[in-house]
Amino acid sequence: MAALASLAVVLGGGTAVAAPPGIFHVSSFGAVADGVTNAAPAINDAVTAAHAAGGGVVTFDAGNYLLAGTVKLKSDVTIELKAGSTITGSAGGYDPPESNPYDKYQDYGHSHFRNAMFFGDKVDNVKFIGAGTIDGGGHLITGNPKSGQADKIISITRCTNFTLSGIKLRRGGHFAALINGCTGVTSESLVIDTASDRDGWNIISTRNVKINNIKAAANDDALAFKSDYALGQKLPNGNVTVTNAQLSAGCCNALMFGSETCGDFTGYDFSNITITGAGKSGLGLVSMDGAVISDVHYRDIKMSGTKSPIMIKVGTRKRCGNNPGVGKVHHITYDNITGTSAGSFSPTMWGEPGSISDITMNNVNLNLPGGSGTMSTNPPSNDPKNYNPNSIGTRPAFGWYLHNVTNLKFTNSSVKFGKDDGRPAVIVNNGSKVTFDHFTAQRGGKSPSDVLVQNVSGYCVRDSANTSGGALRIGNSGSAEGCASN
Repeated sequence: MAALASLAVVLGGGTAVAAPPGIFHVSSFGAVADGVTNAAPAINDAVTAAHAAGGGVVTFDAGNYLLAGTVKLKSDVTIELKAGSTITGSAGGYDPPESNPYDKYQDYGHSHFRNAMFFGDKVDNVKFIGAGTIDGGGHLITGNPKSGQADKIISITRCTNFTLSGIKLRRGGHFAALINGCTGVTSESLVIDTASDRDGWNIISTRNVKINNIKAAANDDALAFKSDYALGQKLPNGNVTVTNAQLSAGCCNALMFGSETCGDFTGYDFSNITITGAGKSGLGLVSMDGAVISDVHYRDIKMSGTKSPIMIKVGTRKRCGNNPGVGKVHHITYDNITGTSAGSFSPTMWGEPGSISDITMNNVNLNLPGGSGTMSTNPPSNDPKNYNPNSIGTRPAFGWYLHNVTNLKFTNSSVKFGKDDGRPAVIVNNGSKVTFDHFTAQRGGKSPSDVLVQNVSGYCVRDSANTSGGALRIGNSGSAEGCASN
């Protein structure tokens, strides 16, 4: 069958000419790089021929290829975009969305996959490589598309060994790329620009992922890890490594877990990441639909311009099949994290009783805006079905607000403000075994205390100070000190 790659064949009206074995030039199948002629039929013919030959590379030479229809991806086929090549989307002609009996459990865009520029289901060894661009052209839909419209560039479900490297994805509508139910994902030097649209890359219910050197500028979430019920079951997630990332998110989250969180997540390593803006969280980690999230490690991360630098929340939305319970977050580490111009939402951990535990913060230094006066130190309001930072009312601490946490430790860390603030630097409300070791807090001129512990058993503050060099002022309400046990 491999010989087909070098034989002349006719598929869909396009004629393939001689090419090296395994190489399928879309121009040989009738694609014209003029930005006007619909190349979708020719591309599909090239993909079909490559698959029939036992696998091959579908190649785009320099030029602009109009895509007014969905390309059906097939196993063992590589899409190669050479330097100077662009695939540009259109306003119509795409496959209609499939029906989904489980669409009530997640948003429309997460529930339907076929209405995309490129779609594949149960495919193996699919690759996108090269140095070219796939651009939605401003035609992809950011909301719920009508029949014939697309809302994502790449949409793949139930895949194995998927590669997305080198190319650039622009103006993706709802998603530049969405994958669900996959195993074995590799990405190297990927660029995503959806700052005028919505999400960058959503990686859903997927295991064994390695991403290196990604640049993603999105309006909604830039790089998000999720687990929903779109495929009719809870699926595991994990064994993920992300290194050398540059992320920004206009309205929303830069590096995010959730909000769709049905299946459990474990084994994530994030390192050498720069975040230059997030309208919600810089590092967001929420369990809203019953998931257990564990063994997650953040290291060497610089953030600026985030509304909330770090947010952990366990909520009770429970938007998942199979009667989900309340999720948990545990064994999470943050090492060498800086956040400047960190925004109006204080860094927060908010859990249900017993749901957040074993969190370590080492060399985590955040600079918050401050500028508020004194206020009640009672717990703020909370919407347990909303994951956003604004789901919790104004925090009565300018720095960390910690609610229902167990076995939490800060070492060599600090919180400071840009303008004098009348709130404590840290409030711990309900919890146990909370330690501040070599912790520095900026003292507000009218703040009642630097660290306030409310109903906390076994708290410990050691070798810590305020920015003036004095000892931290500890406010104690119904709490018991317990350094010996920490």
